[in-house]
Amino acid sequence: MTAYWCEQAWLPEGGPGPASRVVPSVRVETSGGRIVAVRPGELPSHQDVRLRGLVLPGLADAHSHAFHRALRGRTHSGGGSFWTWREGMYALATALTPERYERLARAVFAELSLGGTTAVGEFHYVHHRADGTPHPQDPNAMAEALRAAARDAGVHLTLLDTCYLHGGLGPGGHEPLAPEQARFGDGSVERWAARVDALRTAWADDDRVRVGAAAHSVRAVAPDELAAVARWAREAGAPLHVHLSEQPGENEAALAAFGRTPTRLLHDAGALGPGTTVVHAVHLTDDDVALLGGTRTGVCLCPVTERDLADGIAPGRRLADAGSPLSVGTDQHVGADVLAEARGVEEHERLATGRRGTFDPAALVDMASAAGHAALGRPDAGRIVAGAPADLVAVRLDTVRTAGADPAQAVLVAGAGDVSDVVAGGDVVVRDGVHRVGDVARLLAEAIEELWAAAREITKGNDR
Repeated sequence: MTAYWCEQAWLPEGGPGPASRVVPSVRVETSGGRIVAVRPGELPSHQDVRLRGLVLPGLADAHSHAFHRALRGRTHSGGGSFWTWREGMYALATALTPERYERLARAVFAELSLGGTTAVGEFHYVHHRADGTPHPQDPNAMAEALRAAARDAGVHLTLLDTCYLHGGLGPGGHEPLAPEQARFGDGSVERWAARVDALRTAWADDDRVRVGAAAHSVRAVAPDELAAVARWAREAGAPLHVHLSEQPGENEAALAAFGRTPTRLLHDAGALGPGTTVVHAVHLTDDDVALLGGTRTGVCLCPVTERDLADGIAPGRRLADAGSPLSVGTDQHVGADVLAEARGVEEHERLATGRRGTFDPAALVDMASAAGHAALGRPDAGRIVAGAPADLVAVRLDTVRTAGADPAQAVLVAGAGDVSDVVAGGDVVVRDGVHRVGDVARLLAEAIEELWAAAREITKGNDR
């Protein structure tokens, strides 16, 4: 058994729900990667691992594209839009190999871990070689690279294996994959499902990973295919995630082709419900909000990305009031800060409504922790209670950002840079601000430069 003495800990209050309280001097006893006892009001012993500041439950990044991290700080010249940003992303994706992806993802997951993330939902669609053919040794070689990276970085991984079958949606219907999209596709839902079934079998004995499902979007998966993916997820008992209405162009294309919004298409395909999380949900009609809330479909908001790509402001409060649980994700990793993402949900509401306090601090902590873990198929995680995974995050209250703050409101001022210690599954992954893999900035710089150098060589070869 290992015991952690928390100077102050965020403990549940009054049973289930987001309301929580800050309690001083708490001993958290763990064994086998789980919390076995929580004892408030106890003084530390010499054997305890001491966690200073405010200890939160482990944070969950419910929506990640790890390779997008290599685009950070490289996409801002010349303005542009989501659609022009996407072209740069495709160019980068051509250079990914299992080896390069493992090195990059290890550094990306370690960066997330430094900021308190203990579980990542990786929305994974770079499946095959650049020409679209499977990797000869293992059709799931790219997924295996992500699993190895998550293990080294000390985060739990929910791999949201993504069905991606079409290159876009035009007035006449779905279009074929473009050459730069070829590696994303499996050809059919049946082939996608067979590959994911093999992955689930291969990973069955690894308790630090889960295999979920994703349909990329209504642009990339047709209605009958959406229904098949949703059916597979239900039968497998796996979480299902879908990009939804990030841009008005998606809505316009769906209305032109089918006379229905993307949300209505998902509903009619049987893809909404408590096991589903839609991502972004920025451009919604009143009917869309009612459909999502009425089916208790989860919504993952990514405010930092939604600002960076000029997507817009999602109707977070309306969705929550309608019945949709809210989680948050870092998406394209323009930041690697789940606390900032949660705070961004409240900040966006302030901009949209002219009011403060739409979401109180307890609701924001819930978005960043318990709700995110639930969206990733980890409903027992994200709370400091007996029986939960031993995931703990110590946030310093003596930095230039947090000094003088009420600990109960720290989520509104603290960020990744204020995290000092992280315990994930009972393992100390970050101690005194240092990750166990070493110099994360150096690992990021080396992996990103390697990837861009490879991308430049591929571009030169194509130009010859």
